[in-house]
Amino acid sequence: MAIKVEVFSTNSCPHCPAAIDAAQKAKDKLGDAIDVEVLKIDENKDNYQRAIDYQIMAVPTIVINGDVVFVGAPTDSELIEKLESML
Repeated sequence: MAIKVEVFSTNSCPHCPAAIDAAQKAKDKLGDAIDVEVLKIDENKDNYQRAIDYQIMAVPTIVINGDVVFVGAPTDSELIEKLESML
């Protein structure tokens, strides 16, 4: 079963593109081992509610398999290393 990576972001966040980019690079490297979903909380009420459910107070936040793992944008290598440790 693939590792679920959720990237919570907003359109106005200056750090969110780096978190989304790190997640995409992880997907490029790890392929089907991970499932990446980018959730814009300012565009969709369901995404906003999911952020509340995870008690997210800041973006970007990366949730892996239901656990908040990174608040702020990790480097590509930090995210990939974390995901590889879970495989």
